[in-house]
Parts: sequence; structure tokens; C-alpha cells
Amino acid sequence: MRYRSLGNTGTQVSVLCLGAMTFGEADEKSMMHKVGSSEDESFAILDRALEVGINFVDTADVYGQDGLSERTLGRYLATRKARERVVVATKGRFRMSPGPNGTGSSRMRITQAIEASLTRLGTDRIDLYQIHMQDLLTPEEELVRALDDAVRAGKIVYVGASNYTAYRLMESLWVADKRNLTSFVSLQAQYNLATRTLEREHVPLCTRFGLGLLPWSPLASGLLTGKYRRGQAAPEGSRLAQWKSRYERFDTESNWRIVDTLVEVATSLERPPSQVALAWLLARPAVSSVIFGARTLAQLEENLGAAELSLSAEATSKLDQASAFELGDPYEFIKNVDGAW
Repeated sequence: MRYRSLGNTGTQVSVLCLGAMTFGEADEKSMMHKVGSSEDESFAILDRALEVGINFVDTADVYGQDGLSERTLGRYLATRKARERVVVATKGRFRMSPGPNGTGSSRMRITQAIEASLTRLGTDRIDLYQIHMQDLLTPEEELVRALDDAVRAGKIVYVGASNYTAYRLMESLWVADKRNLTSFVSLQAQYNLATRTLEREHVPLCTRFGLGLLPWSPLASGLLTGKYRRGQAAPEGSRLAQWKSRYERFDTESNWRIVDTLVEVATSLERPPSQVALAWLLARPAVSSVIFGARTLAQLEENLGAAELSLSAEATSKLDQASAFELGDPYEFIKNVDGAW
């Protein structure tokens, strides 16, 4: 396993981060119903992940139901006495209780969310606490100051953003700098061969200001595993068979072109397509670690090889060209004049 700095911090995280979204078996009220892992299976996945050197696990209060994923991870850390071996990342902001203040990132809401996550995780600190999505109702200064207070109180070590627009992320960094408050060290965002629009603004921002990029959905909900093919129904038991509307949205000529090229490159390397897709991401600018989920031990094993896989310039070029997207204005204009933006 290889390790990298988390953004511009001194903390080292494995280049593969285990996503805990599937931990625990949720009932029909949750979007994770029938696509989660039992507690025993979750523990086995965590055992194997730590055995091969993964030291970074990402969860969120809304994963599962009523904090199911956090509670499952918390029980594992306590049972295995593994707390100091894991960089624990979680997120808060989405609705966890009824009423007007049961969601959002106001000082009151986020303070409650941090305390609740600490309790479910059974720990005295959260190593990376991330705001799950920007909140237009809460001034960024209110949020930044609340996070700074939690850091100074020892409840959080680092703070990160997730699902932020570039302008709002830049505003947050500016507020923290202006007020001498704790600032974000990372950005968790959707990024994969089929979704590269982050490269317009977010990747240059992260590169310039030292934020570690943590891609989520690196396999596009399984589309980039190679098990979904043009003109065929999603395999029974797969996540996209359960999430039919999402599979319909993926059914585009551009996505199948990416899948075809990915399978071609993977076949030439004698590697699973998922490893190639993850390795492509690991070579992108600003990436600290790639968050991948594993519902079973077999899925975990299939993805682990990506940590040591380096793609050739030729393979990378094929994938880049197949997944290229329209930059739009003003990016195309700037690129045509300066060669970059």
C-alpha cells in the first residue's frame, strides 16, 4: 500500500480509502436497502482492509439509517481495538431529525451533528470532519467559526468540504484566512472517467491551494467495473439493478465509449477494469486518496491492486481521449490561447 499526505497536512493516508456507505443492513426506509453489508461482512472487509495497509475509512451520519454506518464502524473499532490504526473521516449536514433545524450547517446544527457522530463512532475525536454539501442558508463564516471551535476543543483534527461549488469553496478558504480560522484541507467530490467536469474549476483550485482531492464514486456506481455492457440489462443483484433510474441515465453513447475503451485497456494489462479506473484517478492532480466502496470481500480484493498499478502514457492517453468532455466557455477560449487555464 502507498501513502500520501492528506492535502497539505502531515497526516499520511492510504491512496485507497475504504468507503463505509454499505456498512450495515438497512431497512426499506433507506436508499441502502438490499445493497448493504451485514455487520459480520463489514467487519471482515475492515479486517482485510487494515491487513493490507488501508488506514483511511470514510463514512457519514446519513449512511444507512439513524447513523447505521457510523455505529457499525464504531463497534468495529472498539471490538478490534483499532482506533489508533485508522484515520476516521465522517460527514454531516443532511437531515438526521425532523424540524427546520434538523438539517443544514448552521452553528447549532453542525455542533449537534459532531457530538452525535462522536457518540456513534465511540471516539473522542474525528480525524477528518467534512461538510457533506454547501448550505446556502448558512453564512460560510458562521460554519467556519463553528468548525474552528470544534478543532480547538479537540473534537476534530481536520476539516474538509464535500459537494461544494468552486466559488463557495474559495469563499470558505478566504473567510478562514481572513479570520485566522481553521480551513478546509480536502475536498470530497464525485470524480471518475465518466464524470470529469471537476477539472474545470475544482481541480485547479485544489492544486493551487493545497487541498487534497478525495474522489467519491470512482467507479460510477459500478458502471466502470466492466460488468455492465452496452445493450444489456444490469446484472441481477447489482447496485444498478436496484437503482434502475440511475442505470437509465448512464445509458449514453459517451459512457459506453468510455466503458469499451476501459475494458480494452484492462484486457491488454490483464487487470480488472475497476483497477484501471481507480489507477487512472490516482494519477490525476491533487488526488490524496480515492474512496471506493466494497459490499463484499470479493469486491474489496478486486480493487486492491489499483494501489500499486501505474498506467503507461499510452494507456492513460486512450482513457483521456475516450472520456474527454466539452469544457465550454470561457475554458475553451483560455485553453486555445494559453494552452491551459
